[in-house]
Amino acid sequence: MFEPFPGNYVWNLQTNLALVCGGNHGEVDVAIRPIKEAAAKGEDAGTALLFDSWIAVADQVTRNAEADEAAGYTLSAGTKYGRAFGYYLSAERMQSRDYAPRWEAYDKGLQLFRKYVECRGLHIDFVEIPYGDSSFPGIFVHDGSGIPRPALVSCNGLDSMKEQVYMAGHGQSNLERGMYTLFIDQPGTGEALRKRGLTAVYNSEAWATPAYEYLASRADVISSKIGMFGLSLGGYYAPRAAANEPRFALCAVMGANHLWGNLQHRRLQREGENPVPHYWDHVMWVWGHDNLDSFMKYCDNITLDGQIEKIKMPFLITHGQGDRQVPVSDAYRCKEQAVNAAKCDIRVFTPEDFEIEHCGADNGTAMRDFIADWCAQTFAELE
Repeated sequence: MFEPFPGNYVWNLQTNLALVCGGNHGEVDVAIRPIKEAAAKGEDAGTALLFDSWIAVADQVTRNAEADEAAGYTLSAGTKYGRAFGYYLSAERMQSRDYAPRWEAYDKGLQLFRKYVECRGLHIDFVEIPYGDSSFPGIFVHDGSGIPRPALVSCNGLDSMKEQVYMAGHGQSNLERGMYTLFIDQPGTGEALRKRGLTAVYNSEAWATPAYEYLASRADVISSKIGMFGLSLGGYYAPRAAANEPRFALCAVMGANHLWGNLQHRRLQREGENPVPHYWDHVMWVWGHDNLDSFMKYCDNITLDGQIEKIKMPFLITHGQGDRQVPVSDAYRCKEQAVNAAKCDIRVFTPEDFEIEHCGADNGTAMRDFIADWCAQTFAELE
């Protein structure tokens, strides 16, 4: 992994994710140079300085995009809006929930994502998925042809957002292989958490089933070929959903997450790396708990033991050999328990793949494309 901040995994991860999600190396360099000294003080200390540095770059890229748009260069403007929104969301993700400037940055990021879609002329529908008395948002990525094709529901991890997963190339990779994608901000993530106050639940089928039913209702989706995909904590959410929603035709994960609840108990003992600063405040916000004792008790529900055995559709598990957040043993545990899957394939990525970190954060292409290939092939086998 590119590690410009020695010994600071959290800040290094943020930098790598910004690059994976479409960042430009020159702009990223300008963002990280002024904060290298602050990074040495730890992942929680100095995050306001990190925020200011990234926002300064995002603001300038936005001004450059606006100049292009004013000159009539809409494609160039769209490209820059795409990078700018990524920087805003990347900076926002690193702040605690009580850091007021994060909210303006998040709103700006969402606004610029829509400008990116508009200027680039992309086939993306902004949709709402019913959920209890509310709804959560999604973006449906298609080719505009109206031709019915297989589709995937793509869910986030603990702290990712639908726009970031899209910008990491999953939508395009799937389209190139004849599949549409519904990227969702499920409860506990993105807009669902920030704008709707919808917190995460361990029984992910509660929101995955409505997402499935939305896709099945579309004339341009083959209802018998709808798959479930998740990355990071989505490596828990997606299999749990597939185990309890048998209408999904397949399930694939980018990073297994079999024992996430147990992992939190281990993290209390400082084992393993965290994905964001202010970690415990963040997870309590995501899961809707106001104290750590309550959250830790709830964590015991977040396990795939007793769930994987219920998966009957084809199931793919990918994991990085050098994952510093979730041990590779979680991937093998999933494989061992998938005794009823129509097929269960596992791929552990090694240094030869140039991608061994958590969910491919050190590269961003190998797991992504392998999963897309596997899903396309598996959908074809279902004919």
